[in-house]
Amino acid sequence: MSDEVLRSRDEHVEVLTINRPQARNAINLATAVALSSALDDCENDDDVWVVILTGAEDKAFSAGMDLKAFAQGEFAATDQGFGGVTQRRFTKPLIGAANGSALAGGFEILLACDLVVAAEHAVFGIPEVQRGLIAGAGGLIRLPRRIARAVALEMALTGEPLSAQRAYDVGLVNRVTPSADVMNVAVALAKRICANAPLAVRTSKHVMRDAVELTEDAAWSLNAEAFTAVAASADALEGAIAFAQKRPPMWQGTSS
Repeated sequence: MSDEVLRSRDEHVEVLTINRPQARNAINLATAVALSSALDDCENDDDVWVVILTGAEDKAFSAGMDLKAFAQGEFAATDQGFGGVTQRRFTKPLIGAANGSALAGGFEILLACDLVVAAEHAVFGIPEVQRGLIAGAGGLIRLPRRIARAVALEMALTGEPLSAQRAYDVGLVNRVTPSADVMNVAVALAKRICANAPLAVRTSKHVMRDAVELTEDAAWSLNAEAFTAVAASADALEGAIAFAQKRPPMWQGTSS
């Protein structure tokens, strides 16, 4: 196990922790490689249904790129993007547990998550313009797709961060909670997802993610194809039988 990324498992929930608190969980190349490898493992492990990504301690989820490492010639990316995350098409639900500030590349990693639970003291932003740069790891692409364009533009053009409450108000964050409760709330959310059929969950994410980039006709075709595949799955039959028998379903999570 890598020191840069800690891993733990709680039933079907895998927790990945960026473990560089001395550097505000900034991402260097070793961390990017470790995080990419961990997500590869989770993608390929049928027993993992949901992944939670968080940072060590309570100061920062991630401060973004490790500038000291960058100054020495390192770029903290893999073929899956910055941190091994931002250009990854991860099929399973990915929950960001923002234990502290998420800025620059750290915020862009959080934007690659599907859901976000935030500590009350967390802040979120892309301050790159204040240093003569742009948010190059997906912030300028994902942010206006997640929130109102005017708010996204204000964040990108001023570089000023949002508080956790403001992030919740504009739809960036699903839950805001006291710092001590962040992981408990994230795990509870993950387990609520795990109560559902994993194939149906993954397919729902796939359709919602891809449909926004399609015409309405193409989106309906995608939806029909996805529905047909899920309806023919063992889990669809199990869901109906369990309902009729008034018992909890026993999901397989596969297409057969």
